[in-house]
Amino acid sequence: MITASMLFILLLLLQVPISFVLGITTIIYILLSGNEGLLSTAPQRLYSGLENYGLLAIPLFMMAGELMNSGGITKRLIDFSKTLVGHFRGGLAYVNVISNMLLASIIGSATAQIAMMSRVMVPSMEKEGYSREFSASTTAAAGLLGPIIPPSMLFIIYGVSSGASIGKMFLAGIMPGILLGLAFALLIAYVGFKQQWPTHKRAPFTVMVKSFFNVIPALLVPVIIIAGILSGAFTPTESAAIACVVALIVGLAYKELKWKDIPSIMINTAVSTATITMLIAMANLFGWMLSFEQIPQSIASWMMSLTDNPWVFLFIVNIFLLIVGMFMDGIAALIILVPVFAPLLASYGIDPIHFGIIICINLTIGLLTPPVGAGLYIASALGNVKLELLTKAILPFLAVSIAVLLIITYWPQMVLWIPNSLQ
Repeated sequence: MITASMLFILLLLLQVPISFVLGITTIIYILLSGNEGLLSTAPQRLYSGLENYGLLAIPLFMMAGELMNSGGITKRLIDFSKTLVGHFRGGLAYVNVISNMLLASIIGSATAQIAMMSRVMVPSMEKEGYSREFSASTTAAAGLLGPIIPPSMLFIIYGVSSGASIGKMFLAGIMPGILLGLAFALLIAYVGFKQQWPTHKRAPFTVMVKSFFNVIPALLVPVIIIAGILSGAFTPTESAAIACVVALIVGLAYKELKWKDIPSIMINTAVSTATITMLIAMANLFGWMLSFEQIPQSIASWMMSLTDNPWVFLFIVNIFLLIVGMFMDGIAALIILVPVFAPLLASYGIDPIHFGIIICINLTIGLLTPPVGAGLYIASALGNVKLELLTKAILPFLAVSIAVLLIITYWPQMVLWIPNSLQ
């Protein structure tokens, strides 16, 4: 097991894709342990990790995001955000955050949002006089809202892994997403006041109204998803299919989505889905290896021996998850760690929905922490910023994110009041 662990760390440091790291480490462990018979069941474990109806929502929500982006939604959301807050000091930074909040309710993927917004917002902010590293760090940090504001791939995977209601996870993510967006806005306000950024003329009221009406069709997607789940008209997985239909209609209504674009959208969706599903399958295989060695049980026993206080337990879990997020992809970590912690929640009296939000936010923050933070590398490459400068610029955003995480950890009603009051 020690040799397999060293190989795992080495492959991570060499920046081998995490899905390959998980698969290679598992196979090497099986060979070194002398249990070659396990190789015959490995393909079955790969398949069983994907054999869940709830996971169907992932490619459907990805397709909805592709349809909305090809339909001109990104530009309209940014224009609408500019009319709302563009006149404030640091206006484009606020626009960046608000646009990401609105996109999060459609796309649900941090890396996709960081990639998309880095191409649009970093050059625009640099033209307005913002430093390139601040522009890229704001874009990367705002991208964290993608997996928190529903719909979210992480929420779907947590629900599938733990048995928690995906619909309740969606509802529980609304307030934390808003709180994180407000925290980023306060940080931008402080930096803007300190550096005395210029202000701009407020957009005329007629322009604001026109921009609002232009963006209404796009905002119908998250409204229909949440309303459908609340009313019981359809499940979260079915809501993803409905979102695709609405996104197609909206894109055609905007006259920016063409029928000839559909094949490329389908291909992009298939490639993205293949990446995610391979990661899920490999993480399930890796988790099977850990279970065979009874590592989850050992970790659980060790943590229960440390404390019987739920608040201390959550503090330890947060530290552990922040460290894990620095080295492992969030989806892989989620699949591996949920079976470790889920059995402990009842002993500590912790709500599974509350814990799900904590673990998902924690692992999302890992996207921006070196050495493996994918969000950092995407923002650095597309924003054309040196990684060390970007890492330094993003530290205040990380500090704010961790502060929000602690608020959510020790104020459960912040997370639970919407799902408890509406369902």
